[in-house]
Amino acid sequence: SVSFADLTYFQPQRVCFSLSVPQNDPARMSSVLQKLITPLASSSAEPPRNKVTVVGVGQVGMACAVSILLRDLCDELALVDVMEDRLKGEMMDLQHGLLFLKTSKVVADKDYAVTANSRLVVVTAGVRQQEGESRLNLVQRNVNVFKAIIPQIVKYSPNCTILVVSNPVDVLTYVTWKLSGLPKHRIIGSGTNLDSARFRHLMAERLGIHASSFNGWVLGEHGDTSVPVWSGANVAGVNLQKLNPEIGTDADKEQWKATHKAVVDSAYEVIKLKGYTNWAIGFSVADLTESIVKNLSRVHPVSTMVKGMYGIDGEVFLSLPCVLNGSGVGSVVNMTLTDAEVSQLKKSADTLWGIQKDLKDL
Repeated sequence: SVSFADLTYFQPQRVCFSLSVPQNDPARMSSVLQKLITPLASSSAEPPRNKVTVVGVGQVGMACAVSILLRDLCDELALVDVMEDRLKGEMMDLQHGLLFLKTSKVVADKDYAVTANSRLVVVTAGVRQQEGESRLNLVQRNVNVFKAIIPQIVKYSPNCTILVVSNPVDVLTYVTWKLSGLPKHRIIGSGTNLDSARFRHLMAERLGIHASSFNGWVLGEHGDTSVPVWSGANVAGVNLQKLNPEIGTDADKEQWKATHKAVVDSAYEVIKLKGYTNWAIGFSVADLTESIVKNLSRVHPVSTMVKGMYGIDGEVFLSLPCVLNGSGVGSVVNMTLTDAEVSQLKKSADTLWGIQKDLKDL
C-alpha cells in the first residue's frame, strides 16, 4: 500500500545554504549577508509563473524532469514522491547542477504544499502490473494511488493543467478527470505522442529522410490497439496511400504494416533490453510541456475526452490531434479518417470503456 501520511518539508533553500555557510554560526552568516546585500523591495518575491511539478521520481519521472530543465521550460521545478531518501537525493543532485541551467529553483517534498502554484503537473507515479494480474485489477490499484495524489494536486494548484503519463495512460487520464473535478480541457494524457514519434522515426528511416519530414499520426489507445492513420501519411504533401493504395494493409506487398507493429513492440523490446523505457517519454513530455507553458497552439496526438466524436458514446480518453496551448487542450482537429480507421478508434474506445465501467470509488 502507498502511504502519504507523516509528510515533512525538506526546506530546500536551507539545504543550499548548508553547502557553503556553517549553520552553527548564524551571526556570521547574517553579518556577511547584510554587508553584501542592500535590499530595496519591501515585498516578498512574486510566485513562479511557469512552475512545473513532476509527481514520481522513478526513471520516467526523472527523465521528464531533466528534459524539462534542459529545455528551459520552467522557472521552478517541484518533485514529489513517497520515497523520502531518493526524493531528497534527486533534488540535491539537480540543485548541484543549477549553475549549468536557466532554472533557478528546484524543490522537493512528500508534502504536496511544495507544489503550490504549479502551472503544469506531470503525473508519472503508479503501481506496476504484477505477473498474472488482470488489467482491471492493475487500474483499480492505481485508482487507489491516484485518490491520494490528485486531490492534493488540485488543492494546492487549482488552476493547473494535469498531464498524465502513468500507464495505462488513457484509463488513468479518465480517472484523473473524475477525481480532480477539473474541466476536461485541463486533463491531458501523454497518449500516442510517443507512439507517433516512434512511427515517424521508423517510417522516415525506411524512406531515408529525417523524422520531421515524414508526417504521420498514430491515434487511439496508447498501446496494442493504437491506430496508424495511413490515409494521412505523407511526405511534403505527397500522400503515400495514393502512391500505394494497399499501404498498411495485409495485401501490401511491401509490408509497410510491419512498421506499425514495430511501433507497438518497441516499448517491449526496450524493456527487455534495459529493463524500462524513460528517455523517449521524457523528451515527449518536454515537448508537450513546451506547447502548454509557451502557449504555442501546436498540434499533438494526446489523450483527451472523445465522447461525441467519431460516433463514440462512452466517456473515454483517446488520442486525437489536439491543439495544445496555455489553456490545455484548446481544440481538436477533425481528421478525415477512413471507415476502417474510425472502426479501429471505436474498438479502442470499447476496450477502454469495458475496463472503466467496473472501476470503483470514483
